[in-house]
Amino acid sequence: FPPVVESFERNKTIFFPGDPAERVYFLLKGAVKLSRVYEAGEEITVALLRENSVFGVLSLLTGNKSDRFYHAVAFTPVELLSAPIEQVEQALKENPELSMLMLRGLSSRILQTEMMIETLAHRDMGSRLISFLLILCRDFGLPCADGITIDLKLSHQAIAEAIGSTRVTVT
Repeated sequence: FPPVVESFERNKTIFFPGDPAERVYFLLKGAVKLSRVYEAGEEITVALLRENSVFGVLSLLTGNKSDRFYHAVAFTPVELLSAPIEQVEQALKENPELSMLMLRGLSSRILQTEMMIETLAHRDMGSRLISFLLILCRDFGLPCADGITIDLKLSHQAIAEAIGSTRVTVT
């Protein structure tokens, strides 16, 4: 199975929790949302990935042939390069620069996850919203004359899901 480039429209699922983890994804264009869905139907956003992010690597790291843990959705229209997990593993063994690049990407993901945990730890929604906007500035912000533009079209619902709130409260 060669690496393939795939396109997904906004809100289309890339993989579901429980799907077999057979490929690793590299985000070429757009943004991807990783979330966990709980029994009550509640969905919590655990990461918003920007271009040049790698995801779907959990079983590569653990060494176990595991199923997907997250729900991965195209947050904007996206273009992905995906490759079989075995090919990626082989490429990492043969290419130390590639390994370092992946390590940097995963370090950035860990930092974002820690920031999301801090955000969700705030009791009041105002603080959660501010923290979340700061994360978006860091990961998607573009400097402009008025300050920083977040280059994402976010609905109140999408923000609410990310910070564990409701659309009405975010509005």
